[in-house]
Amino acid sequence: MKKFLLFCGVMLVARLCFAQETFPVNGPWDVRPGQYAFINANIVASADQPVVNGTLLVKDRVIEGLGAGLAVPKGYVVIDLKGKYIYPGLIDAYTTYGIPEAPRTAFPQGGGFGRLPVYTSAKAGAYNWNEAIKPEMNAKSIFHADVSKAEEFRKNGFTTVQTLIHDGISRGTSAAVTLGDERDNELVLNDEAAAQYSFSKGTAATNYPSSLMGAIALLRQTYYDAAWYKNQKEEYNISLDEFNKAQTIPQVFEVSDALMVLRANKIAKEFGKQYIYKTDGKEYRRLDAMKATGSSFIIPLTFPEPYDVEDPLEARNISYTQLKDWELSPTNPVALEKAGINFAITSFGLDKSTDFWNNLHTALDYGLSEKQALKALTITPAEMLGIADKTGSLAKGKIASFIITSDDLFKKDNIIYENWVEGRQYVVTRMDVTDLRGNYMVASDALQGLTLKIGGTPGSYDVNVERSADSVQAKGTITRSGDMVSIYFDLKNKPSGNIRLNGYITSMNPLAFSGNGILPDGTDFKWMTTYTGPAKGGDSKKDQAKPDTTAGPVVYPFVAYGAPKLPKAETVLFKNATVWTNESEGILQNTDVLIANGKIKTIGKNLSDAGAKVIDATGKHLSAGIVDEHSHIAITNGINEGTQAVTSEVRIGDVLNPEDISIYRQLAGGVTTSQILHGSANPIGGQNQVIKHRWGVLPEELKYENAPEFIKFALGENVKGSNNGYVPGATLRYPQSRMGVEQVYVDEFTRAKEYKAARAAKGSTVRRDLELDAIAEILDGKRYITCHSYVQSEINMLMHVADSMGFKINTFTHILEGYKMADKMKAHGINGSTFSDWWAYKMEVAEAIPYNGAIMHNEGVNVAFNSDDDEMGRRLNQEAGKAVTYGKVSEEEALKFVTLNPAKMLHIDKWVGSIKAGKDADLVLWSADPLSIYAVVQKTYVDGLPYWDLEKDAANQKALKADEARIIQKMIAAKNKGAVTQKAPGRRPRSEEEED
Repeated sequence: MKKFLLFCGVMLVARLCFAQETFPVNGPWDVRPGQYAFINANIVASADQPVVNGTLLVKDRVIEGLGAGLAVPKGYVVIDLKGKYIYPGLIDAYTTYGIPEAPRTAFPQGGGFGRLPVYTSAKAGAYNWNEAIKPEMNAKSIFHADVSKAEEFRKNGFTTVQTLIHDGISRGTSAAVTLGDERDNELVLNDEAAAQYSFSKGTAATNYPSSLMGAIALLRQTYYDAAWYKNQKEEYNISLDEFNKAQTIPQVFEVSDALMVLRANKIAKEFGKQYIYKTDGKEYRRLDAMKATGSSFIIPLTFPEPYDVEDPLEARNISYTQLKDWELSPTNPVALEKAGINFAITSFGLDKSTDFWNNLHTALDYGLSEKQALKALTITPAEMLGIADKTGSLAKGKIASFIITSDDLFKKDNIIYENWVEGRQYVVTRMDVTDLRGNYMVASDALQGLTLKIGGTPGSYDVNVERSADSVQAKGTITRSGDMVSIYFDLKNKPSGNIRLNGYITSMNPLAFSGNGILPDGTDFKWMTTYTGPAKGGDSKKDQAKPDTTAGPVVYPFVAYGAPKLPKAETVLFKNATVWTNESEGILQNTDVLIANGKIKTIGKNLSDAGAKVIDATGKHLSAGIVDEHSHIAITNGINEGTQAVTSEVRIGDVLNPEDISIYRQLAGGVTTSQILHGSANPIGGQNQVIKHRWGVLPEELKYENAPEFIKFALGENVKGSNNGYVPGATLRYPQSRMGVEQVYVDEFTRAKEYKAARAAKGSTVRRDLELDAIAEILDGKRYITCHSYVQSEINMLMHVADSMGFKINTFTHILEGYKMADKMKAHGINGSTFSDWWAYKMEVAEAIPYNGAIMHNEGVNVAFNSDDDEMGRRLNQEAGKAVTYGKVSEEEALKFVTLNPAKMLHIDKWVGSIKAGKDADLVLWSADPLSIYAVVQKTYVDGLPYWDLEKDAANQKALKADEARIIQKMIAAKNKGAVTQKAPGRRPRSEEEED
């Protein structure tokens, strides 16, 4: 009781000494310094500085001294902490503490027909045109301490947090604040801790962006706009002004996965930035790439719960990625530590604040060192937020934010007793009550013969209830806050429903509680307990089951059919194959092909190489890898940015997804190269990307380095919104007619010419426009057009516009009425990439015929068949065979429709599309004539690397099933040990659906 009274005095003095100087006092002015000496403590000043039997001196809000054998000055309140520990207060580097949730914009509605489009910001004031760019927002302006949330943080040992506005792409600035309950003015340590970014538009009402590539383009354009804004006098823009001001402080970028880190890092490199990445905690998926960024990370401890997999049918719905994530997520912190990557830990994203220490202990079980854990929760976030001179460690002159614990902070039965925030005491657990565990008899008229059995650990109690009269047992929940306890449970019978007990500790020795309760029917009653002895089997250290920390390897990519190691280039000699050269030599029988160093080295008979792997190709066919001129695989979060008529600033290359299972499946169909196109939602879409099917590599490594730049144009129903529906009151996106589509092209190329001229002028200060940059590249012959097209009249229109504006069309894709105008295409040197026999799937293809490809080919047009579909991309060899059926194209020429001809369209035929010495070793070994429906791909090589092998795939499928079964058994074991489980998803993600 004496200690309790002493702490009451401490609290009073602490309040008096924190009166803010600029605020008037209603009453006598009484300011006394809070002077405390904590003696005989095990002080962990930092992860590298333990002090045994030390003294910590605190005066006002500041640490006055720290060390062993330190003399206590007169006038200090002495607090003896013999056997206890003092640690620096923990810092959460990523929270929204004290920030109101961003209000959802009341989007304008169209009379029940959906929301109306919003093309530019309706926000009043001189702000950015796009509401997702809001750097003018700052946390310090809207921060207000939240007493309840602050208490949750303090219970976990946190004294300081970074708080931010979690909304938008450019989110403004955050603040570093302490978790006291004084006025907001007294809590702010750094009013501009960091500038915040993401790829999520949040609550912005503006339509643009509707895709990830649009978000990236918008942020890139904002950087260029901000650079231009510094030196212009044409306009005042609050957003750009604040964006520029925030560039000198730390830059924090929230991303959703490791691949998003790489996308953000491209922006960082482009503009000379070094982002701190707040991630999803799965950096282990691409650890080397994360380290290569040179960045620091803020990682959550959001480890997924095991799935309830006892029902085998439900277990089938869990993807391999989800299984592997469950197993490997707890290894993420130690993986970063071993890699030497600087990181802080955040509680952000946890469902419950009580999960924080449970998950941190799990990370420690998996190998994270206590030293690294302490750094990640103290000095590292302090350095990130520019407050390391104030907090993050215990040293003279720093603020007095620290925690007092019963033991080593990271022991599972450690108790956080007190949390001192800037010299102010907050009791978490009374020091003189170390352990509530035991058996208690409840005395109450409302609850006869009831026993409470409190177990668990002092930091995380559990309670079981037994009634002697009928042997009813129930598991309850208990929470403790200082001397206060709350218990609730459901006896299921007499009465049925939750019974709630609220009380406080009335005696220390023996322990006893007393308080009030409420029955399920709302009846109030009083209760008290008598301690009857220790809980049976109560040694929590022995009872706690150690998790199974064994884990399988990371696979690349991190989906089904990924592998722990990527394939390596081989020297391979194919013997006695039927070789479809696509060159003047034609089809060669019983011929050998030698590949080495990623290239085709020699073609001939009776070849030998002592170091080569020999493949007997007798009776088999060898062809060049298939080239798909029109594909939409391997794209993340949207193939269209259709919110504007022209979106030439967006780039498919920014959003490549190397984990799309379609890459692997199409390798099984012999595809080695694809052009990944923007969709056809607008007249001028985004920039395309040519890729090689390199399964397991990073996004940038998919890109084919020899390919030139392309862009997607489109004509017809899609771009004029024929199928978008009518929304009353809406200002629909221009254009709404085929005439308008033509005008879009004329306007855009006119603007691009003017832009080019203005930018080229001496001393030009013209703002860089990413949209017009791409159009100017077309005019300069540096970027090629692939145009979605169907109807003859529109195709004629675009050729006319191109002639009049001085640009060239490289390829008409789809071009289902190409047979009507093959002569004009030939005269203009325009390629035709079409379907073999698609027809009647919408009005503008009503006049398509299956002879289209053959007619254009016979007219001298370079013709290809494309997929435009992830499934058809696996069978393009069969599509090529249809040219033989429809039009009597020779087999040799038909195969070129999916190999050499599309390579010519993409201007990469110098390297791919045929079998010739010196070309890339992109080869496919077929079991039969490649145009046959019975032909099976046995091996696919890309750049001389064996990315597909039929026999290895069979083995991989068995290994995959075995690994899935292994992890499922681990999940069942975890459930049997008491782990909380989550329900299996309703169906397996489409990317990993099983096939018969």
